[in-house]
Amino acid sequence: MSKLVQYFFISVLFFLSVLLNIGCSQKLNPTVSDTKTKNPFVWENSTIYFLLTDRFYNADKTNDFKPDVTPAKLRGYEGGDIKGITAKVEEGYFNKLGADVLWMTPLVENISGFVDEGTGISFGFHGYWIKDWTAIDPRLGTKEDVRNMVKAAHDKGLKVIMDVVINHTGPVTEKDPVWPTDWVRTGPICSYKDYKTTIECTLVDNLPDILTNTTKEVDVPKHLQDKWKKEGRWEQEMSSLDTFFKRTGYPRLPHYYIIKWITDMIIEFGIDGFRVDTVKHVEESVWKSLKEEAENAFEVAKKKFPTELPKEESFFMLGELYGYNAANGPLYDFGDTEVDYYAHGFDALINFGFVTDAKLSYSDLFKKYDELHRKNTGGQKFVHYVSSHDDGNPFDKKREKVLESGTKLLLTPGMAQIYYGDEIGRTLTAEAKGDAQLRSSMDWKSFEENDKMISLDHWQKLGQFRKNNPAVGAGSHVNIDKNVFGRIYQKGKIKNTVVFALDQQRGEKSIPVGGLFKDGEELYDYYSKGYTKVVKGMVKINNPFHIVLLGKKNP
Repeated sequence: MSKLVQYFFISVLFFLSVLLNIGCSQKLNPTVSDTKTKNPFVWENSTIYFLLTDRFYNADKTNDFKPDVTPAKLRGYEGGDIKGITAKVEEGYFNKLGADVLWMTPLVENISGFVDEGTGISFGFHGYWIKDWTAIDPRLGTKEDVRNMVKAAHDKGLKVIMDVVINHTGPVTEKDPVWPTDWVRTGPICSYKDYKTTIECTLVDNLPDILTNTTKEVDVPKHLQDKWKKEGRWEQEMSSLDTFFKRTGYPRLPHYYIIKWITDMIIEFGIDGFRVDTVKHVEESVWKSLKEEAENAFEVAKKKFPTELPKEESFFMLGELYGYNAANGPLYDFGDTEVDYYAHGFDALINFGFVTDAKLSYSDLFKKYDELHRKNTGGQKFVHYVSSHDDGNPFDKKREKVLESGTKLLLTPGMAQIYYGDEIGRTLTAEAKGDAQLRSSMDWKSFEENDKMISLDHWQKLGQFRKNNPAVGAGSHVNIDKNVFGRIYQKGKIKNTVVFALDQQRGEKSIPVGGLFKDGEELYDYYSKGYTKVVKGMVKINNPFHIVLLGKKNP
């Protein structure tokens, strides 16, 4: 059966279910909620939506960047901006998807010029070529835009984590000078033979590496001071630095300047966490200092934004330790040195092994990650993904398994990261060179296409199931029957239980609940959006779907 025919068949079933309200002994107006209290936010169960700000949504055309030269395909600015994120937050796009955390690429000011090093003319649209850690990139918006975005997210129950970089500055261009030699090294390129050749080196040619191992105190680079003077904020910035170093007692080393600049964003904007770039290329002691200063700043922010940041919350730090595999435990092996980054400030690390593990059957995949969590007595958290902005070997590069991708990502124990467009099968093979292939713009017009609607509906249902049930990502796994699974989460007074069944026959089906729910209990199917009752340890459902997601309905 061709893909188009499959989409047509599924779409007919989808629209019939909506129009005819086909469900599970469905009640149109339930009078009693199934739970007395709403389940709390749990980081282990969170769904993070990761987006490239420039590629997501253009809500402010006044800041669109028009360069003097034509960039290579998908290597220039496309117009997405901070107001675009805010617009989709206020529209409820992320809430409908079940996301509870937003992560966007760095918003700080990137290089003014461009580079051409084999992939064509490239600008810093992605945010990782930093020019000034104290400013927001004007091609993306303003500080006021950032604050409005964070406020809007918090009002919608979303947390915001910002992408931060300490490892390197932006490339050297005609408009962007190299930083002083007491701030950066310009070689050698990393060879990854051991700990030293992974840290005391540059990632690639012309990407100056911050001297995070230096003991020599430095001044703010002249080119940065000149920029601040031109912008009328030199005295303010220098005074703020004096206050920081006096309070902390830190020596004026390059990485402490940057730690100060990026933790200022916590106080200024009220963000909830950091996603830290290039973790293994910086000494772990630097990350420990970053976390300590971030936590101090977060306490200040909680007093500044008391209605947005709960008193009991802690600052969250997620690390991109490239190549880290959760299956290998908490230690990362450099060959000559093993480092536990969880012990140096990180609450979670991105799990690069999931794109391979996602090829496993549902049963084997869930079993593997449940066992990892059982072995994980230290409470370390993993973040899984099926595609990303720099992984050229995602789970489904041709986007032929968009529904399966969502099912496996959102139902596997652990934290989940949706890369913008995963939910609609945005192309990962764009006509561009290198990692730009993975970074096409979100095509909002394509949402009108039938297959995109079906895919989005699928991801939304899974996302809502996950969001409303901490057992999905943070609970203990139970294998009930073939492709029928349960999860149980209990912490304090909160107990949450779910049962879900995959690859079931369409139409009438009977699902065993494995004793996790009692006879007579009323359950809600998050997939068909209907109610059913447990009878003799089973629930009977009649609908055109092959997935059943059972739990108690939150108020």
